[in-house]
Formats: sequence, C-alpha cells, structure tokens
Amino acid sequence: MDIVNRLGTSGPDLTVVLIAGLAIYLWVIASSRLVGLRSFAKMSAFDFAMTVAIGSIIAATATGTAPLADGAAAVAVLFFGQYLVARLRRRGILNRAVDNTPLLLFYRGDFLEDHLRRARVTRADVRAKLREANVLQFDQVDAVVFETTGDVSVLHGDGPFDPRLLEGVDCGPVDPGTQVA
Repeated sequence: MDIVNRLGTSGPDLTVVLIAGLAIYLWVIASSRLVGLRSFAKMSAFDFAMTVAIGSIIAATATGTAPLADGAAAVAVLFFGQYLVARLRRRGILNRAVDNTPLLLFYRGDFLEDHLRRARVTRADVRAKLREANVLQFDQVDAVVFETTGDVSVLHGDGPFDPRLLEGVDCGPVDPGTQVA
C-alpha cells in the first residue's frame, strides 16, 4: 500500500464523513441547547464523564466508525441521563453519589495537612493559588477550599468572614462558625 492510499480516501467515503460529522455536531449543539449548557460545565465527575463520552461519540460518528443513527441515539441517552441526574441532584437525592465533598485546605494561617493529603494537593499548589488570587500576606486569607470540580477557591478580603460560605465543606477539625472575625 503506497503513501497516497494510506493518507487519502475515496470521494464517497469523504462525503459520508463530512455529512455524518456535521450532522452529529449539529445534533450535539441542539441537544445542549435543549438540556442547557450545564451539560458541559466543569461541575462534577459525572459532568466530566459526559463531556468525554460526547467527544468520543462525535469522533466515532464523524469518522464512520459508528452509524449516524447510533451516534445520535447515544448522544440523546447521555443528555437525558445528564438531565435526569441534574434534577435528582437538585432534590439532594444523588449529591453524595455524584459529587465530591469540598475540602477545607487552609484556614486562617494554617494548612490542614490531612485534607491536603486527601485532595492530593501540596502546600506549593495552595501557595500558587494564593498568588493567583493576588494574596500578599497569609493573614489576608480566611480559607482555601478544594471544590467539587477540582478548582481551588481562595476566600480573602478586608471585611468580616461569614462562616456560611463554608456550609457543606468538610472543615475537619476547624469550626469556622465559632471563629468569625
């Protein structure tokens, strides 16, 4: 087999790839408009899996590995599943199964070493996030939270700290409710 045959494709094959690729792309856009952009949000492990699965389906359908009808059906099933899980999460039914619990990593000058280990985050990672948040002094920081999405939130400012911001966060040995500034 020569290099031209290995790199090329026939006209009918290319036409099928173009039509299938465009069709599945438009179907994903229509489905995401119907269900909402949250389908591709960086919210939970389930959302991440959804994004990866959709990408795989688009690739398989666009390259002709999977028939267009199968790809469209798979996309519909994933979006329906995403919609269903989002509704159940809103009612609190699947929260623990789908979402990680946010972890307090740093609180008022102290690193929570056990939580750093659990999150597989280093002190250097936290310091980098503090710099990213324009923190100039450790005493400016009330809390650093490892969110369910894998993002790190830095809570800092001049005003008093409202402990309600840490509701639902695993604070470990820290009780922010009793330490309001």
